Amino acid sequence: MAASSRAQVLSLYRAMLRESKRFSAYNYRTYAVRRIRDAFRENKNVKDPVEIQTLVNKAKRDLGVIRRQVAEQGTAARRKSGNSSRSLGKPCTSWP
Repeated sequence: MAASSRAQVLSLYRAMLRESKRFSAYNYRTYAVRRIRDAFRENKNVKDPVEIQTLVNKAKRDLGVIRRQVAEQGTAARRKSGNSSRSLGKPCTSWP
C-alpha cells in the first residue's frame, strides 16, 4: 500500500472511531466501534489498489452515515427534552 493511501486509510479509521464514540447510547457506541475495528482488521492485508480504493470509498460513505446518525440522535434528544413540558400539563410554546 502506498504511503499516501496508508495515511488516508489510517485517518479514515481514526475519524470513524472518533465519530462512533459520540453515540450516546452504549449499545450503539460499542457495536459501531467493534464493527469498525473488525472491518479494518479483516481488510488489512488487501494489496490490490482498486480494491483498496473501493473499500476506502465504502468507509467514507459509512463515516457519513455515522455522522448523520450521531447528529440525528442529538437532535432527537434535544427535541425530546424541549417537549418535556407536555408531560407536566403545561402548554408547549415550542410547537412548530
